[in-house]
Amino acid sequence: MEKTESCPCGSGATYGECCGPIHDGTVKAKTAEALMRARYSAYAAKRIPFLKTSAGPEVQAEFDEKACTEWAEASTWNGLEIVGVDRGGEEDEEGYVEFIAHYAAKGEAVEHHEHAYFKKLDGEWKFIDGEIESGVPYVREEPKIGRNDPCPCGSGKKYKKCCGKHVEG
Repeated sequence: MEKTESCPCGSGATYGECCGPIHDGTVKAKTAEALMRARYSAYAAKRIPFLKTSAGPEVQAEFDEKACTEWAEASTWNGLEIVGVDRGGEEDEEGYVEFIAHYAAKGEAVEHHEHAYFKKLDGEWKFIDGEIESGVPYVREEPKIGRNDPCPCGSGKKYKKCCGKHVEG
């Protein structure tokens, strides 16, 4: 992504002024919302390694870069809508960001509505967990897989802790 292009997070700034420096590691996200915006932009800008490094240890341990890359590349990223923020400011240690990520998968529009939990670890904001807003449609090819069902990829993990977490944020 060119630094002069509009940032995918919808801030109104250029990528080089907004999420680009966070992705490059030249600046740290000052708020939970800034990290949420940078994580969305990482999908759109195909900066997948950032999604791992911006997450807490549990998420990092289960991160599947190949699957995440394939999903990001197969999707068209159409915008981020911040619905609400609870704490997560520069002086806070934890915060929540409710958002809707707009994208298209296999030509169908998808709205991923999530409540994401962020926490400062060693003074740096990290994504810890997310909960999908119920009732939000998800586009899938296979039959519906429950969060606690075995992951169809054969890893032996629960879906929510394997491939499903890439859907959840």
